[in-house]
Amino acid sequence: MSATRILAVLVKEFTQLVRDRLSYALILAMPVVQLLLFGYAINNDPHHLPTAVLVQDQGALARSTLGALVRSDYFDITETARTPEELDRAMALGRVQFTVTIPADFTRRVARGDRAQILVEADAADPTATGSAIAALSALPQEALKHDLTGALAPRGGGAPPFEVVVHRRYNPEAISAYNIVPGLLGVILSMTLVMMTALGVTREYERGTMETLLATPVKPIEVMIGKLAPYVLVGLIQTVVILVIARVLFDVPFSGGWAGRGALVTGILLFIVGSLALGFLISTVARNQLQAMQMSVFYIFPSLLLSGFMFPFRGMPDWAQALGSVIPVTHFLRVVRGAMLKGLGFAEMWQSLAALTAFVLVVVLLAMARYRTTLD
Repeated sequence: MSATRILAVLVKEFTQLVRDRLSYALILAMPVVQLLLFGYAINNDPHHLPTAVLVQDQGALARSTLGALVRSDYFDITETARTPEELDRAMALGRVQFTVTIPADFTRRVARGDRAQILVEADAADPTATGSAIAALSALPQEALKHDLTGALAPRGGGAPPFEVVVHRRYNPEAISAYNIVPGLLGVILSMTLVMMTALGVTREYERGTMETLLATPVKPIEVMIGKLAPYVLVGLIQTVVILVIARVLFDVPFSGGWAGRGALVTGILLFIVGSLALGFLISTVARNQLQAMQMSVFYIFPSLLLSGFMFPFRGMPDWAQALGSVIPVTHFLRVVRGAMLKGLGFAEMWQSLAALTAFVLVVVLLAMARYRTTLD
């Protein structure tokens, strides 16, 4: 062994580290991102879930019931509806996670001990997001009116609860996790395969020198992008069909949407496929080699898994994480897929998510074209 030769190899490696700053910056950044996301953003027990109420009884007992609901720390009343249709629309559009209906005869039935009820409906498309809140409702009848029902109103008959909470789980009444996970996998699989496949494929051509031959031709950047991405669009469509067929045949995932829902779903799929491929093309214009292309692809995919609502409840994250997740295209794609398959929503209800995907495609394509022009030399 020679200390001089070992030192020479050591100097060579440090020199390589300095030259490949991007790769090692990504390697150092990834554990920091993981710690921040898992430590601050991820929460499997979401609180302060947005709730819409329809109160048809303006009595003191109804107000006390709503107050107890808010004090449970799981529900935040964000909307007050005037009709059941307004409640349905608020939940279908995803503005609220729960709706509460207090009927007009609530106070009278409680006073008479006549099996009073309130209705709580939950958006159970993601069972994890609502499980703890629904469990907390079991204590509501005993706690809500314990300071109101005194004297002549004190409950009789062995301490039976003064009212009953009727829970209706919508969109996934049996709380089957596959109904939420399998449609979400469509966005995750398309992201992992299309972004990485395009980024590695184009970068490989730069490494092998075949891209120089293409750049010597009069082909324009947009023509290069269309020509290279078009075959992968077909690959993405084949993947989509396979996943949807398996979801229906093996996991019996429902498809509640009509033609409007199918049209919105197809539009969202096409936008997401094109956007993912364009993002991979953009990454290939920045990466110097396939290792960097792989690292940058993973750096995009990892937050997409955590912040999009695929693995963890979206509303369980703090406000800053939800704002960051709203920028990620996978978040909007999952809303389109789940909205069309589980809720039967169409263009009118999901136009915001479709507009976000359209903006994603336009921005990424423009950036890729601008970056491609700067790398012609």
